[in-house]
Amino acid sequence: QVQLVESGGGLVQAGGSLRLSCAASGRTFSNYAMTWLRQAPGKEREFVATISRFGGNTYYADSVKGRFTISRDNAKNTVYLQMLSLKPEDTAVYYCKATANGHDYWGQGTQVTVSS
Repeated sequence: QVQLVESGGGLVQAGGSLRLSCAASGRTFSNYAMTWLRQAPGKEREFVATISRFGGNTYYADSVKGRFTISRDNAKNTVYLQMLSLKPEDTAVYYCKATANGHDYWGQGTQVTVSS
């Protein structure tokens, strides 16, 4: 089992940037594909970005493509989400998820609030 802790959220003005981190512990980090998702108030959780085990493949939701970048450092057991040109509609709780062998593990989330 892997434990995940997100950090880096906060309040930022529209057009600003944030970098989220998700630190993993407990198992070999490179065993897991990593995904960022978010959930805005009153809305369902939605996919943001995902990265393969060694970072060779990344995929993004259309809504963040060109503004967000997912990356990982397997030596530091950490996945990142660099968010640029933030918009008020990016306001949400951001979660990281680790997936391996059909099992998902979730962090507790970090709040991102973008003011207009």
